[in-house]
Order: sequence, then C-alpha cells, then structure tokens
Amino acid sequence: MKLYLRSKFLEIEEPLVMGILNVTPDSFSDGGKFMNLEIAMKHVAAMVCDGADIIDVGGESSRPGAKAVSINEEIDRIMPIIEKIKSEFDVVVSIDTYKDRVARDAVLEAGADMVNDISGLRFSDNMAETIARLNVPVILMHIKGSPENMQVSPQYSDVVSEIKQYFHVNVQRALSAGIKKEKIILDPGIGFGKRVLDNIEIIKRLKEFKEFELPVLVGLSRKSFLGAMCGENDPLKREPETIAANLVSVINGAAVIRVHNVRNAVKSIKVLKELTLY
Repeated sequence: MKLYLRSKFLEIEEPLVMGILNVTPDSFSDGGKFMNLEIAMKHVAAMVCDGADIIDVGGESSRPGAKAVSINEEIDRIMPIIEKIKSEFDVVVSIDTYKDRVARDAVLEAGADMVNDISGLRFSDNMAETIARLNVPVILMHIKGSPENMQVSPQYSDVVSEIKQYFHVNVQRALSAGIKKEKIILDPGIGFGKRVLDNIEIIKRLKEFKEFELPVLVGLSRKSFLGAMCGENDPLKREPETIAANLVSVINGAAVIRVHNVRNAVKSIKVLKELTLY
C-alpha cells in the first residue's frame, strides 16, 4: 500500500507513525506546551530523530468541549511552524484542520503535504473541492457532532456499522469532488463522539474497515477511554496504555498511528515486527 503525495509517495510496508504537534493553548495533553516556535521546533527535531514519518500540525484544539477559533487565529498559529519544518526537515507535514482556507494556505504558502480533517469534509462547504485542487492526501475522520458537543451522551446501536456507512457517504463525496482514491485515508475517530465501549469495539473490529481498500489511521494516544480502562486520570501517564492499544490496532490493520510519543511508537512497532505478530 502506498500513500501518494504531490511529488512522491510513502510506501506503507509497516505502519507509519504520525507525530502530534499541537500549537494550541488548550489541547488535552500538551496544551500551551509548543506555542513558542523555538520550543516547537525542538520537539519536531526530536520526533524526526525518533523516526516520525509524518508531523501533524494543529492550530485548534479538538478535545471534548473545545471552542472553535477564528480562521485568522488558526492560520497565525500554524503557518510559521509549517514553513519552518519544511525548510529544515525532510518529513511529511500534515495540517490538522477542517477549514478550507486554512488547508489551502497551509499547503500552497507553507508547504504542507496533506490535510487531516476531523469532520470528514463536512464542516467546510468547500473543503472537498479545495483538497481536490490541491491534489494532496486527506484523512477523513468520523465524528459524531462537533468537538464542543460530541461527548454529550453519544449513542450507537452498532458503532462500526454506523462508521462504515459514514465512510461510504464521505468517500463518495470526496471522489465526486475530484479527490483521487489513492489520496484518501480513513480514521474511525477514536474518542470523537464515542463512549468507552465504542472505542474498544472499534479497535477490536478494525479489520472490518479493510472493505474500503484504503489505509486506516488510528489516533488514540493518551485519550480518556484508556484512563477509564486503567484508572489513570493524568493523560501524560497513559503511555503504557497507549502503546498497548496502538499495537492491537496495528495487528488489526492500522496503517498509520497518530501519537504524542514517537519514540515509544516506533520502538514498540519494531518489536512487534520482529515477533511477527502482524
């Protein structure tokens, strides 16, 4: 399987590791930590050194209850760091946004290579057409509601079946807009309008998404359902739970894992590979 960028492709022979860089004051695990450009770049350098395949830059928190920020504020947060990363490192950069203007500027002006849209192309009327024109890969994530209200009593009769139906609709929207199939990645949206039991069910049944013949990204790093499973309230102390859940996800077919701690992810996948468990 390959991930096609604008001028090259990444061979997904083993799971790709996407390192998280939140340039936000309010993200659930590292809010405010990387608002300073120099500090952010040191973190990027560490993630690249540890083996990150992709750096995912976000300028708006999508934690439960998060408020939206203006387009201009989001652009002001993400543009300097993306430009700096692209000038200093040979690494794929993803822009984590659901706003078409942010995506456009991040790609055309700062050099971002792909778009990570938590809304699955639904929150911005022009996002699908914008990405088609940009000719970059897009991550289509499932979300129930919006970050502000998604964890207010979400309910499913069959969470995986509902997500698959959502993907059928939104993949077709992407294709109809001119986005090439080889540039689409699916993300079932762990923690985005899901109960603890829903997140567990998604990971257990991840292989069912193979019917789309598209790479699947899993983003579960340090999330609250892991804390609920193991009684850990501090997101920064959920690394053991994150490693275990990511490895199960890889075994079940995840092609990309999105993480805060790149070093732990890369090393644990290497061990898994040596033990021939996937």
